[in-house]
Amino acid sequence: MSLAEKIKGNPGLKKFVHRLLIPKGEARPRLWVRLILNRFFHKRGPGSTIRPRTRMDVVPFNKFELGAHSTIEDFCTVNNGVGDVFVGANSLIGMGNVIIGPVTVGKNVIFAQNIVASGLNHEYKDPAIPIRDQNVTVAPIIVDDDCWIAANVVITSGVTIGKHCVIAAGSVVTKNIPPYSIAAGNPAKVIKQYDEDTKDWVRVN
Repeated sequence: MSLAEKIKGNPGLKKFVHRLLIPKGEARPRLWVRLILNRFFHKRGPGSTIRPRTRMDVVPFNKFELGAHSTIEDFCTVNNGVGDVFVGANSLIGMGNVIIGPVTVGKNVIFAQNIVASGLNHEYKDPAIPIRDQNVTVAPIIVDDDCWIAANVVITSGVTIGKHCVIAAGSVVTKNIPPYSIAAGNPAKVIKQYDEDTKDWVRVN
């Protein structure tokens, strides 16, 4: 049995280790985790950049990877506490984005400003218990290669956005978007798709 399995299989030990990494009631790892421990567990490709005003709430027990020549701009928050976060090569995560794993962003993707992509949801089934004290559920978000996600978009858990899609500003994506589509609205709906025969983007009725 590995060390990780031993920790996960012992609730008391798991809680102790968790407190060593993250203060009680907080999402941000302790300074020693951010400055020292994470360097041995997370991967950053050559030429990648994380701006100094980015809040990296990443822990060693889940994965974080930033591809070669990709950038995470200032005022972003990246959190892998409940699921892995992967950003492919040559992608841009613009200012003010919030990414809460599990989230996978492909290659050559543009995230504009103030986007929220959260693979986490809070349960609210029991009205006698505060929502903050109930369980959380996770479902992975996948944004495939070559997509452009415009400003102020919200991507909810469990959504896949196919290759070379455009999501219009202010949209709320609650369902999968097929490849080579333009989607807009709340909830987001496909309004155009690329037609290989005509070599043009065709409006969807």
